[in-house]
Amino acid sequence: MRNYLPFVFALLTALSWGLYGPTLSVARLADADHSPFKPYVGIGFAYLIIAILGGLIGIWYKGDSFNLTSPGVTWGFVAGILGAIGAFGLTMSMFSGGANIPHAVMPVVFGGAVTITALYTLMRSTGQFNANPLLWIGIAGVIFSTILITTNTPHTKPSAPSETAPVSSQEKSIAVVPEKSARPFP
Repeated sequence: MRNYLPFVFALLTALSWGLYGPTLSVARLADADHSPFKPYVGIGFAYLIIAILGGLIGIWYKGDSFNLTSPGVTWGFVAGILGAIGAFGLTMSMFSGGANIPHAVMPVVFGGAVTITALYTLMRSTGQFNANPLLWIGIAGVIFSTILITTNTPHTKPSAPSETAPVSSQEKSIAVVPEKSARPFP
């Protein structure tokens, strides 16, 4: 293998995204009585800052022009929309009960993403779903692996940071517990 850098960055992505779901779970459980969109706004700020600053630094480092009217920028915007929709979907997954089972949600997300990437690439390159049988065995393997990982990961419920903070007896006597909203999410 001549160029190992793509795999180093792929492993960095796997590490970051592998911790993304459990971290989002902690964010959701920390604010369980509030809108799930507060963590989503935090995700948006992080994406905005890292993507724009990182992109501008990269353009500067490569000595490229700062003219952002190119097909690459347009397709990058489309990719960003897909990424934001994915983050929204994961936020909604955590809101609807997935915060208690990130070990089950994330294998479905990543196993599904790998499968969709393979099928998209197959359709784009051949225009049909005729492929080497090993591709279909691989897809079945992803499904089987997702089930194995999901059912055999320890099922401890993550605790919200606010639940672990010690509370003094004085704080207990003056604490006001907000009522939970009886209105389900539309």
